[in-house]
Amino acid sequence: MHASKRSTEIPRIDLIINSHFHFDHVGGNALIPNATMLVQRREWEAGMDPDTAARRGFNPRDFDLGHKLRLVHGEHDVFGDGSVVCLPTHGHTPGHQSLRLRLDHGEIVLAADACYFCQTLRERRLPRNMYDREAMLTSLDRLEALEQSGARIVFGHDPEFWQAVPQAPALAA
Repeated sequence: MHASKRSTEIPRIDLIINSHFHFDHVGGNALIPNATMLVQRREWEAGMDPDTAARRGFNPRDFDLGHKLRLVHGEHDVFGDGSVVCLPTHGHTPGHQSLRLRLDHGEIVLAADACYFCQTLRERRLPRNMYDREAMLTSLDRLEALEQSGARIVFGHDPEFWQAVPQAPALAA
């Protein structure tokens, strides 16, 4: 019997896909300086406009760090094979996007702040602060349709949901 070796090599990260520019979603970007940042063009433009950025709670010091940029408009197939697709889910911010992942065991949608809680999706209880109420409701309709077609929605900030999700280091065991 021999023990498995764990690699101490740090993985190289080439791409950062940001859902939106609030600090709790871009705060780690500075730790990955050589990656390309993929974001919706609408979000980037809102972040670069000082008035819009101030009203939306964007601080360019959190996201305008000199990364190479890959600005996209609308739905975007990241690798061209349908495995990772950026989905525009505007409403929380001007250019918010969610991420649809096609995995061996099914489809997952990382909703980020397009859908804070399970209750947001089920009861359409929207947060007080949002960019566009109608766009957020449209985004929730899209997420609900994806869920009804079999996708598992990963809610951005739902503590009850996250209690049922395996957490590292348990995943590595």
